[in-house]
Amino acid sequence: MRRDTSFQFGLPRFYGALRYIVIGTLGIWVAIILLWALDRSVALDILAGTELIPSQISKHFWVWQFFTYPFVHLDPKHVLFSMVGVYFIGSAVQDRVGSRGFAELYVFSSALAGVVGFLLSLTGQIGAGPALGAGVAANALLMVFYMLNRGTSIMMFPLPFQIPVLWVLLGIGAIEAGYFILSGFALFYMVQLLGIGTGYIWYRLFWRRASLSGVVIDKIASLSNNYYRWKRRRAGRKFEVYMRKHEKDPKQYFDEYGNFKPPDEKDKKDHGSGSGWVN
Repeated sequence: MRRDTSFQFGLPRFYGALRYIVIGTLGIWVAIILLWALDRSVALDILAGTELIPSQISKHFWVWQFFTYPFVHLDPKHVLFSMVGVYFIGSAVQDRVGSRGFAELYVFSSALAGVVGFLLSLTGQIGAGPALGAGVAANALLMVFYMLNRGTSIMMFPLPFQIPVLWVLLGIGAIEAGYFILSGFALFYMVQLLGIGTGYIWYRLFWRRASLSGVVIDKIASLSNNYYRWKRRRAGRKFEVYMRKHEKDPKQYFDEYGNFKPPDEKDKKDHGSGSGWVN
C-alpha cells in the first residue's frame, strides 16, 4: 500500500475510460441545453426518462435510470464541478486501477448508490425528488483515491497549502450531509452521500482484481472447476461399482483421494520415457 506524504495535482493525462466518460457527459449536457433552448418539452421528456426518479421505477420499471442518471446534468455549475472532480481525482485512480477498472468503478458506484437510494425512498420518509449528475461517482472516486493513498496530502487550487486527503473526504461528506438535511432528505443529496460508501465497497470487494468482471470470471472459473471435480468423483464411484461387479478391488486402481494410481514401471509402454504419469 502506498503511503505517499504529498500529492500535488497538475494537469493529469486525459486518456482511457476517463476521457470517454468526461467527453460523453459534456456532450449529453450540451445536447440537453440546446434542446432546452429549442424545445423545452423534449428536454423535459429526456430528463424524465434518464434521471433517477423512484416513482417512475416503481410504476413503469424504468430500471435503466440506475445507469443513466450519473451522465445527466442541467445546471452548468453542477456539471462543471462534477467533471473537474472526476478529471483530477479520477485520473489518479485510473492510473492505479486501469481504464476498465475505472469504468466499472464509475458505473458500479453510481448504480449501487441509486439502487440503495431508491429502496430507502420507498419508506416515504426520505429520498424525495429526482437525482442526477456525476457527483455520486466523483465522491466514490474520492473515497477510492483516499483508500489507495492514505496519508497523502493534496494541493487544491486555489488554496495555497496542502490538505490531507482524509480531511477533504470528511469535509465533502459533511457538506453533503448538511445539504441532505437542509433539503428535507432529498434523494439528490442522499445518493451523493451513498457514493462515498459505494466507493468503499468497490475498493474492498474488487480492488485487488481492479475489475468487477475479474471477480465474475474468477467465480465462474471456480464453479466450473467444482463441476468437473464432481463429475470426476461421480465417474470414479461408477467405476468402483463396475469393478465390484467383476470381483475386482478398486483400491488397486485408485488412491485414497479417488485419483488413478500410476502404473508400475514394468507396465509402462514407453519404458523410460521422460514424461511422468499425468492424473
